[in-house]
Amino acid sequence: MGSAINFMPRLLITEDDSENQKFLLFFLKRYFFVDICDSSESFYEMMSKEKYDIIMMDISIRGDKNGLELTKELKSNPSTSGIPVLCYTAHAFNKDRINALEAGCDVYISKPAEVYSLLESLFELLKRKGKMMIGESPFNGLATS
Repeated sequence: MGSAINFMPRLLITEDDSENQKFLLFFLKRYFFVDICDSSESFYEMMSKEKYDIIMMDISIRGDKNGLELTKELKSNPSTSGIPVLCYTAHAFNKDRINALEAGCDVYISKPAEVYSLLESLFELLKRKGKMMIGESPFNGLATS
């Protein structure tokens, strides 16, 4: 039996579709402190107010910059380069995956994805980046039926 999660990571979801925002918030708020932004401008605002443990980044968002441009900026800034970025996008071609990884995304997942796989990917990424203990599991006490 795994140990319980002893902290809730802070997650910033960058997603411009309101239905996806609602779904992701509903599902992920049990495991993360969640903030959501829908544009490059609101992304900068949120990043100036909070320190995030992980970011879920869509490629297509509102504003002057897309998610890959924001990721490149994050990864080139020493104060934010260590924040793991999971690209979660409807852009599903192999070139999109390559572009996301080249921009600095740590993980690429195309929509739609099974929600428990998405959650597992977020927690595995946190573990790899040293932001979570190896024995911690997001699935302790999780009702799957």
